[in-house]
This record gives sequence, structure tokens and C-alpha cells, in this order.
Amino acid sequence: MDGGGGGGDLRSSIKKWNVIYPVYINSKKTVAEGRRIASGKACPDPTCVEIADCCHHLKIPHAIELDKAYPRDFFQVGRVRVQLKKEDGSPVNPSIKTKKQLLIQIAELVPKHHGRTKKQEPASSSAAGTSKPGGKGGKKKK
Repeated sequence: MDGGGGGGDLRSSIKKWNVIYPVYINSKKTVAEGRRIASGKACPDPTCVEIADCCHHLKIPHAIELDKAYPRDFFQVGRVRVQLKKEDGSPVNPSIKTKKQLLIQIAELVPKHHGRTKKQEPASSSAAGTSKPGGKGGKKKK
């Protein structure tokens, strides 16, 4: 019975972990829509996988829950549970003591995510190409 309880303990301990919804660090959302950090520090459209990869990079235990939706917006599906503190109350990563510090760290790492950097290279070069033509143009003298 003790061995079986161990598996249950892990699940119940995950329930005690902090929840991070992608909305918390989405620069395109307002505070009223659920953003938790300053828009200048936030990143555009983060995904659960990107957040989880950032937690892995920061060596913070995490679990992705793709079957869960954000209560204020049911179309925002998925969340990540993270363990900030051990059973004894000490921080898992000494440099990250609060949830807000973790959100800021993740928001800084998401734009550098390997899945993002590959996608953005062609977009940034095409954006530079489209910005050249256009503008106000020269004034026509009659």
C-alpha cells in the first residue's frame, strides 16, 4: 500500500505546485485579460511547450496540463504547473524565489526559444523588405 500511495503523493504534490497560464506573460494581453507582469517584460503569444522548455532550462520541475483552460478565456487552452518550493519550503532554484520572478525569467527566455528563432528569421527579413517601399513619398510641385 505504501508504494501505491507514493504515486498518489506525486499527483497530490503537483496539485500544490504553482500554475502558469500562457496569458500571464503574453504581451498582447492587458492586465484585465490576465497578464501578470509588465508589458515591456512580457513576450508575444507564448505557448505551454515554450514555457515548459524554459522551466526545464531553469531546472525547475514542471508538468504541462493541456486539458485545462484559462478560466477567464476558455479558448486559451493549456497551462504549466511548476514547483517553486521543495517540501521543506526552500526554493528549488535559489535565484527564483517568487512566482513573479519566474514569470519574468520565462518571458525573457521564450523569445530565444529554438522553435521561435527559426520562424522569426524569414519574417524579420521580409518585414525589412516591405518597409523600404512606401512611406509618404516626395512632395509633388505643380
